[in-house]
Amino acid sequence: MHILLIHQAFAALDEAGGTRHIEMARRLAASGHQITIVASPVSYLTGSANRRRIPWVERTRLEDGITLIRTYTLPALHKGFAARVISFFSFMVSSLWAALGVRQVDIVWGTTPPIFQAATAWLTARIKKARFLLEVRDLWPAFAIAVGALRSPLLIRLSEWLERFLYRHADRIIVNSPGFIEHIEARGGKEIDLVPNGVDTAMFETADGGAAFREAHGLEDRFVVLYAGAHGPSNDLDVLLEAADRLRELPEVCFLLVGDGKEKARLMEKAAQLHLQSVVFLPPVAKQDMAGVTAAADAGVAILKPIEMYKTTYPNKVFDYMAAGKPVLLAIDGVIRRLVEKAGAGIFCVPGDAQVLAEGVRRLYNDRETAKAMGAAGKRYVQLNYDRAKITAQLEAIFLQLAGKR
Repeated sequence: MHILLIHQAFAALDEAGGTRHIEMARRLAASGHQITIVASPVSYLTGSANRRRIPWVERTRLEDGITLIRTYTLPALHKGFAARVISFFSFMVSSLWAALGVRQVDIVWGTTPPIFQAATAWLTARIKKARFLLEVRDLWPAFAIAVGALRSPLLIRLSEWLERFLYRHADRIIVNSPGFIEHIEARGGKEIDLVPNGVDTAMFETADGGAAFREAHGLEDRFVVLYAGAHGPSNDLDVLLEAADRLRELPEVCFLLVGDGKEKARLMEKAAQLHLQSVVFLPPVAKQDMAGVTAAADAGVAILKPIEMYKTTYPNKVFDYMAAGKPVLLAIDGVIRRLVEKAGAGIFCVPGDAQVLAEGVRRLYNDRETAKAMGAAGKRYVQLNYDRAKITAQLEAIFLQLAGKR
């Protein structure tokens, strides 16, 4: 079976960002399937390309069974909403051109966000008479409207029309969070399967327990509270800085923020203005190196703005923290809160409340045995229920069913 994935924000294991798709692709290829990925050379996390000149098309064979095609994308993801949309459209055009050149495709796998690339996937599938699988990784445009990023009534109407169109014309829909299903069904989606976010649990096993990372960054005697991921408007990291401000009496506590995004420069300036010696910013780390980072932490923070729509999400970082055996400080309500509480893997902190988050950090700092027990419980839970191998087997079954319908 030949699967064509169109994914602007695709990240390989040697890059920073979410690696759900390359981890799944490797397992699918190991089962004998052929995977072609059309992606952007511009990092979704940093907003920049890793080369001076961005080629129109660049083809790489990642490993047996997996071919990566990077196509031109305007490097403007962090230059405002209008420039961001233009960047999306540039990939929409270039990815269509590249995708149409891929031969003998059985299934076209479109993933959203951004939603425009899913439209490219649908069109490619129809032209090639292949099946169209739509993967919904967040509810765009609903999230963009909720945070105020999308305000134009005309653009909202057009985006919502496109969303409904894709839901109704997909041959199969998969979601990475159970919180999305009701929203999609209400807009015409059918045949929806939950293929949840998860984690390659073996990736988070380390020989030195993070000692090398701690030594490299002067963290040997610190209680490290890790935030790893995007530094964007939705991530509410001002609350994290405010929590650090409330914990000045605990100089041993260190807030470690690893990643990048359009808000990072402002956040670093704010931390400097507040003289927050306990806050350390580091650049993004490739996924294959994240085991050392998470092993060096004593706890992990997952945080989003207190918006009703965000109660539907299953953030990747929560599963990473749990796989690394770290207790989760969860400032997100909804379906992910139910998962963490069922696993006994951490502490729920009311979103948007810096004082509550600070109290959660203080509790783990003062009770290390409870923190370790939560981390161990979380690790057991994801190993049993959310390991990437098990999730990919579920996805493969859906692909085989789709291919059989052709």
